[in-house]
Formats: sequence, structure tokens, C-alpha cells
Amino acid sequence: MDNIAGTKSSLVWVTHLSVALLVFLWLFPTVGLFVSSFRTADQIATSGWWSALSTQERQNPAIRVEGEEFQDGPLYVIEGELFPDTDATVSAWGTSSRAPEEFAPGETSELSNDRTITLEVDGRYRFTATESQEGARLPRIFTTAETPPEFTFDNYRNMLFNPDNVEGMAQAFIATLTVTIPATIIPILVAAFAAYALAWMEFPGRALLVAFVVALLVVPLQLALIPLLTFHGWVAEATLAFLGSPDPDSARRFAEVNWLGRLFGFEPGDTIKAKGFIGVWFAHTGFGLPLAIYLLRNYMAGLPRDIIENARVDGATDFQIFTRIILPLSFPALASFAIFQFLWTWNDLLVAKVFLLDASGSTNVMTNQIVELLGTRGGNWEILATAAFVSIAVPLAVFFSMQRYLVRGLLAGSVK
Repeated sequence: MDNIAGTKSSLVWVTHLSVALLVFLWLFPTVGLFVSSFRTADQIATSGWWSALSTQERQNPAIRVEGEEFQDGPLYVIEGELFPDTDATVSAWGTSSRAPEEFAPGETSELSNDRTITLEVDGRYRFTATESQEGARLPRIFTTAETPPEFTFDNYRNMLFNPDNVEGMAQAFIATLTVTIPATIIPILVAAFAAYALAWMEFPGRALLVAFVVALLVVPLQLALIPLLTFHGWVAEATLAFLGSPDPDSARRFAEVNWLGRLFGFEPGDTIKAKGFIGVWFAHTGFGLPLAIYLLRNYMAGLPRDIIENARVDGATDFQIFTRIILPLSFPALASFAIFQFLWTWNDLLVAKVFLLDASGSTNVMTNQIVELLGTRGGNWEILATAAFVSIAVPLAVFFSMQRYLVRGLLAGSVK
């Protein structure tokens, strides 16, 4: 019955339910992170993000009576507010941890030594005594309060725009963009030329090169770190030697006045070392090229041969065929790899720790910055939630803006 026209196979419903479950599992923590990034520390500590739009009722920590004492007739009075910075309303209160909800708002608690406390619904209290309480231990007030929903942009202002916040994410955000954009563009440019050559150009050893590229897909990232560090150091030394600074002293002077020294990661007083943005670009390019060449070569090899042959008959060169025919038709494959490379590079931590560590932290990327926040601000969940959502906001924007290219077929209608 599943094959009758107009009916759907049971596997279709299983597929739809599985996709819906995966979407829910992905959206649930993402939405929670987004909502938590706008909540205060107290709200995050006392309730879940799913209750952010509802009024929260909670027992607050005990607050000791304090304030300026003044005399009102025969009584000595201290007045104050328990919640000066919030709109919380008191639903019950008490003066003992054994009975924290003994009184209703507006009622008066009789204490020892002819002392009283009256607490209003808005958190204002009035403490009275027949004798001066200077130097005396004042009582505590336990409250159960209802807090309305509260959202704030202070978390983002503190993380991104506060110049006094040394733990902010603004510098790490710029450093991450500096790493990610070139590390996405460079392998695409190189891989596109290589994929076209392996797909449509005849030359000896082409099959061996394709096999070599496939073999590189299984090389572990950790295994290649030491050769890459050596290669980066060799490039730095060769560049400085070519520019007339082969010795460490000249290299230091070169780094003080030339942008290339800073680009390699050199600082005044440093000897040649393998760190800097160029090193991480080389690393991500090396790790991304095998997959890029493999995917693009398979895609380009599947393009209609008639288009290529007709262009060659018309006198087009390989470069013209590549730029005017292959690249436009291969845009979905290029965009697909760009998405994956961007996401992987943006979320990378290992390569950044190897190539971008410096004392000043000027090249600290967002993933490493969040790791440091976990160690120094582990209890400040509002800061961690904001930092984490800032780190995923750009990948989300890139994915949703380019995901249509993953499924679009630009070959439709190109050949009649």
C-alpha cells in the first residue's frame, strides 16, 4: 500500500520526525543561550531561561537592616529599601530563618527589647526601638519576593563596548575575523585552480595526485602541527633574510618599524618565533585544502562535458573556461565549502593556541577568550552566556545567509 499513488511511505514520516527532533535539539540550547545573554545574574541563578517572560517568586538571601538612625518622638527609627534597583514586590517576609514567611506585607514584627520592624509590599521597611541602636547588632529580614521579567543590554555593553573591561570580547572578535576570513578565502582560491586541473586538464600523474589528495584527508591535525611550525619559522627567517635582516638583532629592529614583523607575530625585543596570523593562515589552509580539492574536483568533474568542449572549439583557453564557465557553475560547491571552512576556522581552538599565543593577548581569538572566562568568571553566567552567543552569532548569520546554495542546482537549464 505504501507504493500506491497519493500515499506516503512510513519512512517519510520517520524522516520528518527525525529532522524535527534534530532541529529542536539544535534550537533549544541556542535560544536558551540567546535569552540568557539578556538576563541579569540574579535571574539566571534563580530560574531557567524558559521562564524569562513570567514573574518569578523566590526566597531572597537575608538582608540586615541598615541606614541612618533618626529620632521620631520617643522612638529611634531606621528606614530603608530592600530592593532599590529592582521592581520586586514582597509576598511574604520574616525575621527568622525558621519562619521566613511568617508575616504578610504591611504587618509589623515585634522583636525583643521593644523593637519592631514593618515591611511594605514594595520593600520599604521601618525599624523602631525605644533606645538608640548605634553599635548594636540589627536584625535581618528574610523575604519572598515576586520579580517581574527583566532584560538588559548591560551584558553586551560590558563585553563589547566597555574599554575598561580587560576581559571583553571586542578585541577577540576582531582577531577571530582576522584569522577566519583569509583562512577561508585562501584555500578556496588554491583549491579551485587545483580542482579544475585535476578534473579537466590532461597531464601525467593526474590519477596519482588525486589519490594523494584523498590520502591527505586522513592525516590527523595534531600530526601536522610540528611540520607546520617548522615551515612557518623557515618562511619567517627566509623573508627577513630576503629583506636584509638575517640575524636576530636585525630581525628585532625590523620588527620595530615594519608591518611584516608584526604580521608574523614579532614584537620589539623578540627573536624570530613561529607565531602570528600568517602562521595560522598557513595552518588552516593546509588542513582545509585536501577536503576542498576533493569536493570541488568531484563537483567540477560532473559538469557537462559538452560545455567545456564547445568552449574549446570556440578557442577559449583553460583560464577563460575556468573563470567564465567553471567558477559560475561551481558556485554552490564553493559556497558549501566556504560555509564549512568558515565554521571550522571560527570555532577552532587548537591551531589558535599553537600559533597565536602571546603575552599581550592582542591575537587572542574568541574560543580561547571564552576558555579563559570559564576559569576567571566561572560563576558569572550572564557574562559567559553573552560571550558564547557573541561567538556563535556570526557563524549563524553566515550559515543562514548562504545555506540556500547547499541545495540550489545552478546546472538546471544550462544544457538543452
